[in-house]
Amino acid sequence: MAPVTILFIEFTTGLWARRVSGSKFEGMKNRRWSLARQLLALQVAGVGALVAVGAGLAYADASRATDDHARDEVVTVAHTIADTPTILAALSTSDPSAQLQPFAERVRADTGVDFITIMNPDGIRFTHPNPAEIGRRFLGNTAEARAGRTFTETYAGTLGPSMRAVVPVSGAGGQVVALVAVGITVKAISAELKERLIPLVAVAAAVLVVGMAGSFLISTRLRKQTRGLAPAELSSVFAYYEATLRAVREGLVLVGADGRVVLCNDGARELLGLTRDPVGTPVAELGLPPALAETFRAGEPRTDEIHVTDTRVLVVSTAPVQRDRGTVVTLRDHTDLQLLTGELQTTRGLAEALRSQAHEAANRLHTVVSLVEMGRASEAVEFATAELEIAQRLTDRVVGAVSEPVLAALLLGKAAEASERGVELVLTEDTALDDLDVEPRDLVTILGNLIDNAIDAAVENAAAAKPVVTVTARDHGGTLLLRVADSGRGVPEQRRGDVFDRGWTTKPQDGPVGHGLGLALVGQAVRRYGGTIDIGGEGGAVFTVRLPVRQGAAR
Repeated sequence: MAPVTILFIEFTTGLWARRVSGSKFEGMKNRRWSLARQLLALQVAGVGALVAVGAGLAYADASRATDDHARDEVVTVAHTIADTPTILAALSTSDPSAQLQPFAERVRADTGVDFITIMNPDGIRFTHPNPAEIGRRFLGNTAEARAGRTFTETYAGTLGPSMRAVVPVSGAGGQVVALVAVGITVKAISAELKERLIPLVAVAAAVLVVGMAGSFLISTRLRKQTRGLAPAELSSVFAYYEATLRAVREGLVLVGADGRVVLCNDGARELLGLTRDPVGTPVAELGLPPALAETFRAGEPRTDEIHVTDTRVLVVSTAPVQRDRGTVVTLRDHTDLQLLTGELQTTRGLAEALRSQAHEAANRLHTVVSLVEMGRASEAVEFATAELEIAQRLTDRVVGAVSEPVLAALLLGKAAEASERGVELVLTEDTALDDLDVEPRDLVTILGNLIDNAIDAAVENAAAAKPVVTVTARDHGGTLLLRVADSGRGVPEQRRGDVFDRGWTTKPQDGPVGHGLGLALVGQAVRRYGGTIDIGGEGGAVFTVRLPVRQGAAR
């Protein structure tokens, strides 16, 4: 793989941050808080704020509840005393305080209130916790009580600020004959509130400790996953990631452990012919050839495998991601190189054919010279003329039937190669081709590979049948028909569907770009033109290619 690819794979699997930690990011970390530390500070501040708000609301609720409880208590006690017959009986005597003071103190001790004051409608006290205050005027408001209504208030009296309730005492005629004031000091209410706050504070402290501990654990895990980088650094890393992803010309695909695409760069989308972003899509739904899809999901490493799609020849390598997170797949376009290799092979074949023809010509020339030296000139002329007619007849037949010079040269070269290997290459009488809208290199790919395979098959079966390869190439109503038949053993019917898959061959393998690619390239070229290819034959293979082309189109 290229160095850029290796660097990107390390980055994808989480190693890139470690590689750059010694560079400028190291200096940045020393000057800025990491993302984990910032998150910890935010979480601690958030938890503290929530606990403070919660504690404040709980305190306000406890304070309100305490005040309500005190208010309800003094109102209840005041009403109970006002409804007691003892009050009216004592008021009819000459000294009400003599009976009411002991009564009020008993009730105060039993109920836990701070004071009970019984007074006349003018506010002159009959009772008080401090006997010295008896006979003095009540400190507080009594207007509503004199009007026959119960009311509560917080007022600073002789015992200090207190929550008090003032209730009227009605006589037999319904008139107000006395007033009852019951109160609890604010100090006592505060003491009760403090008792309620102790568990509240404990709960708030526990929540704060748990929240901070959880924030610390989350921060620790995040720091490990982000390598202690600050947000600005992570932004830079992501920018480099995007730049690297788009700059790499090779295709890069990351397939997750569940078989779905996790990452795919622009190069991979172009090489695979994908029109939309495949991230999140299962590999099986990408429309890839089965062999290529299987390679994408392979758990073991694979290096420089050749795969043929409808439009390209790809070199594919895979590498498992650490911790079973999936597979990194790299794709390299081998199409142009394969075309050049095919053209080179064609040129080499033509050169070999010329060498064979030169060798045969030399043999014939020696024969002619020997006949002349032997004084048999007439036989020499007859022999030379016969050989020239045979060679010229084949050349005239090919050139007359095929106007495309590249294809004509290919057929002549293959004929010479077949002759040298003991195979007769026959061009059928109906072969006739004018200029067609087909690239010459595609014709060389299709017809050259089919003829090569046919010659090999005929040679392998030479013991059972005379080695013959028959070629037909003609325009058939706007369809280019190419047919190659051989005298080989044929292709088993159950295997005919696999013939055009990459790697299918009956020959021994000799490397990653060995046999099994020629017919795959034939299938690719046929699909590119929207054509069809059929396999038939009895006792030998017959490959029939039909390409929808336009006659006489300019290239």
